[in-house]
Amino acid sequence: MGIKKKAFGGAMALALGTSLVFSSGVTKSNAAPVSKSYIVIFKDQTNLPAGYEKLIQNAGGKIKGKLEKLGAVEVSSTNPSFLATVTKSSLVMEAGAENTVYPEKPAYQEAVALDGLTAGADLYNQLQWDIKQVTNNGASWSLPGGTGKPVSGDDIVVAVVDTGIDYNHPDIKANYAYGKSFVEGYPDAFDQDGHGTHVAGSIAGNGRILGVGPELKVAAYRVFGPTGGASTSDIAEALMTAADDNVDVVNMSLGGYDWFQDPAYATKDVVADVRLFNRAIQYAIQKGVTVVGSAGNDGVNITSPGQLSGSDPGSVHRSPSSQTMIRVSAGGKEKNLAFYSNYGVGKIDVMAPGGDLGPNYDPATGAGRDNSYLCLSSVPVYDANGNFTGHGYAYYAGTSMAAPKTAALAGVVIAKYGKDVLNPAQVKQKILQSAEDVFKPGNDAYSGNGLINAVNALNK
Repeated sequence: MGIKKKAFGGAMALALGTSLVFSSGVTKSNAAPVSKSYIVIFKDQTNLPAGYEKLIQNAGGKIKGKLEKLGAVEVSSTNPSFLATVTKSSLVMEAGAENTVYPEKPAYQEAVALDGLTAGADLYNQLQWDIKQVTNNGASWSLPGGTGKPVSGDDIVVAVVDTGIDYNHPDIKANYAYGKSFVEGYPDAFDQDGHGTHVAGSIAGNGRILGVGPELKVAAYRVFGPTGGASTSDIAEALMTAADDNVDVVNMSLGGYDWFQDPAYATKDVVADVRLFNRAIQYAIQKGVTVVGSAGNDGVNITSPGQLSGSDPGSVHRSPSSQTMIRVSAGGKEKNLAFYSNYGVGKIDVMAPGGDLGPNYDPATGAGRDNSYLCLSSVPVYDANGNFTGHGYAYYAGTSMAAPKTAALAGVVIAKYGKDVLNPAQVKQKILQSAEDVFKPGNDAYSGNGLINAVNALNK
C-alpha cells in the first residue's frame, strides 16, 4: 500500500493518529497580493539573533509570533519574493511556508450503551481489556509507583498535546492538573472533540474507567479547536511550554508524513516546517521530558521512504522522526498487530493496545466487526448541533490510543523513582527492556521491542 499525494491532499500530513492535510492558498495572477504565513528558522537553536527583526522587515515580512527558545519566528508577508530574500541571510538556516493541519476522526469510534452496568470501576471490570493487558489485570498498581502516585516528591504530570480535555469528567477531574490553550479564539483547554479526553482517560482515568496510571496527573495542552486546524508553530509552542512547565511526559497522539518532492510544495518549504517540529521535540527531551508519539494508522511499512511514496516520485518520511522519542504501534486484544497500524524495521520502539475490530473482521468487506475489541475511555458528549450535553464514554481505535498507554507507563516508571531522577533515555530503556516479546524474538518491525508491560517495567 503506497501513501501518495492524492491520499493526503497533495501535501504532508500531520494527524491525531490518522491523517491530516495541509491547506495551501493559490493566488490568481491578477488578484491583489495575498498575505501568507511563513516559518523562519535561524541557525542559533536557542536564541533569536541580533538584527532578526530588521531582516524580516526588509524582506517584506511582519512577525506574527516568536519562538525564541527554538530560534524561530512565525511571519506573515504579501511579498511573493519573501522566501528568496530572507534565505539569503547568513543568519537563516531554513525558511518556508507554514502549513495548517486539520484533524480527521480516529480510525474507528463507537458510542457506548451503559445499560446493565453498575457503579464503581464497572467499565474497567467489564470492558477495558486494554488497560488490563498493560497492567496485568491491575497487578502493577500494587507495585511502588504503579498507580502513578510518586514514592516521594511532586506529582507526576503527563502533558496531553491534543484537542483539550473534558476536565469536569468525573473519571478525570481528580487527576486534572491544569490546562493551556494554543488555539486562537479559544482560551479554554476544554475538549470540544473527544480525542484528547479519550487519551487522558487511558492515562489517568479513575472512576468507572481506569487508566494505566490512575493516580497520575494529566495536563491539557490544547492545539486543536472544535473544527479548525493547528499551525506547526502552535504545536511547537505547546511542546516548548510543556517542557518549561516541568511536565514529566508528553503524549503526542499526532503525527504524519513529510513528503519531499511534492509538486505543491518546494522541498525547502517542507524542511522548514519539519525542522521546527523536531527542534521542539528535542527541546522537550533536553529539558528532561519523555516524549511519546503514535506510529500512524495507514497500515503501511514506514521503513523505506521510497516505498511510502508508492508510484509518486520523492521520499516520504514518518514525522516526527526523532530517535530519542518513543514511537508506538497499535496492538489488538489477541496481542496481534492491529490491521491499520503502521510498522517498520527500526521505526517502532514498542507496541501497546490500540484496539481493532476482532479476529473475524474483514477490512475488505467490513464483515465480522466486533466493537468490544476497540478501546474504551472517557469523552465529552455533544449533540448534533455541537452543544455539550454531558460526560460519557466511547470506543476508539488507533495508534492514538496506543501511545497514551505508553506515556502512562513512562509516568509510572518515573513515579517509582521520583520526579526528575531518571532522564528520558533511561525511562525509554526501562520500557523497551521490559517489553513482552509477542512476535519473533528480539526487535521486530511490528512491535519493536515488544508489547509494553507495566509489571515488568516496574520490576526493572
